[in-house]
Amino acid sequence: MNSKYWSLGLLVTSLFLWLIFLGNSPLRDWDEGIVGQVAREIWRNPVDKMVWLYPTLGGEPYYNKPPLIHWLIAVAYSLGGVNEWTTRLPSAVLTALGVPLLYSIGNLVFNQSLPALFTSLVYMTMLPIVRHGRLAMLDGAVITFFLLLLLCILRSRQQGIYALGIGFSLGLITLTKGMIVLLMGGIASLFILVNRQFDLLKNLYLWIGILLGNALPIAWYIAQWQHYGENFSKINLQSQTFARLVESVEGHSEPAWFYLIEILKYGFPWLLFLPGGLYLAWKKRHTTWGCLILISTVIYLVTISFMNTKLPWYVMPIYPFLALAVGANLNKIWQESKFKVKLWGGFFAILSVAGLGGCTYFILTDPQPVLIAMGIILAISMGIAAWLVIRQHRNFIPVLFAGIYLVLLLLMSSKSWIWELNEAFPVKPVAALIRQNIPAGIKIYTSFSYSRPSLDFYTDCRVIAVPVSVLQQMLSKKSYLLVDNEAWEKINLNQSKIIGESNGFKLISPDDGSL
Repeated sequence: MNSKYWSLGLLVTSLFLWLIFLGNSPLRDWDEGIVGQVAREIWRNPVDKMVWLYPTLGGEPYYNKPPLIHWLIAVAYSLGGVNEWTTRLPSAVLTALGVPLLYSIGNLVFNQSLPALFTSLVYMTMLPIVRHGRLAMLDGAVITFFLLLLLCILRSRQQGIYALGIGFSLGLITLTKGMIVLLMGGIASLFILVNRQFDLLKNLYLWIGILLGNALPIAWYIAQWQHYGENFSKINLQSQTFARLVESVEGHSEPAWFYLIEILKYGFPWLLFLPGGLYLAWKKRHTTWGCLILISTVIYLVTISFMNTKLPWYVMPIYPFLALAVGANLNKIWQESKFKVKLWGGFFAILSVAGLGGCTYFILTDPQPVLIAMGIILAISMGIAAWLVIRQHRNFIPVLFAGIYLVLLLLMSSKSWIWELNEAFPVKPVAALIRQNIPAGIKIYTSFSYSRPSLDFYTDCRVIAVPVSVLQQMLSKKSYLLVDNEAWEKINLNQSKIIGESNGFKLISPDDGSL
């Protein structure tokens, strides 16, 4: 089949997976709640107030990240209103576009369509990419812009004008997540040198693209520095960027092997074929695809592993290169029909049993039809894959793709794909209580152990976590309180001050009801 048709098919299937029931769950702490608030403040303020240029969070300057994704979400709000679906839409679409982009990269580095197809299908069915790519976060978009950068580098070997796209891709990365462009630009530069594309450095289109593509990001940084002065450089560049290399920002410290554990936890079933893929890349390290996999994987993984601040989604940009390695190995298996029958067959059999176990668990404890169907699909597809492996039939590969895709499709159709929502109280009922009784923009003090940006988003207020000892003082200062039962007993407030209850929280007004 023509590669254009494959690209179109991959685009349609990826968009379907990323967009299905996109708004069926509340926004997640932390990034989604913050990104949504910043975008809403851009959307609701007139252009002449310049909030689009100088973003705010709760009316205060927002220094953390450049505003490209926030701009796109604000546009989505203007078209479809403020809701979960429009909040997540730009990031989800951009992440889904990475699937056909990776297919195009695979075609160029492998000079074959089959390993490229396997690579893109592996990438499309990686749980972290699908799950985090559907959230209103910046990482999925950054990966897609990085893939666009690599595609432009590869295309420029035949058509020099594609070098323009290199500079614009760097600019998009910068305008999305700031200084991560230094790491990604460094990986791309090393790949150019190792791949011996020295003529690219003489290409005038490259330098024009770098000049034009980075003009807007540079102008934005200059505008922030001129407007905020030293505060911007201290917070954006120092505290939120370079400090993460040497300090544990906000307590997010993990050992150096943290990301290896993350890959192990969420990489199956493709992790089974990763060692063979990396070994192939090492054997073929003089090829374009071999050096791309090794350079990108090693440099990126080493860099984030030795950063002091660690968050699970920092590892996401490595997945396209792991997918390339797995795709190369699957292609070799397809062509040569060499099987590790005991290892692969046994592993898929275990997954089949796990699917049956999951199905039974959901029937007994959480009877959601979608999750029950997910367990059944996993059990059937992995069982068929195990049987085909035992028969040494290469069609176990398309069965894996189809089975994992359907499992992910069902998971994303459920209300369980953002499992972090179960870590704390549901925000929407509590937010509804606050919205019914308190005007937007009011500060509320809560006994909960930490502030929740998602609650701020839904209430359109700022809900600030403070120690219980401070709550009594805040009430005397005519502030509203949101307290749980334990805090209520400790501060022993008068029952008449309760104006509503929800999910174990009491909303308490000042004595005179003033704001």
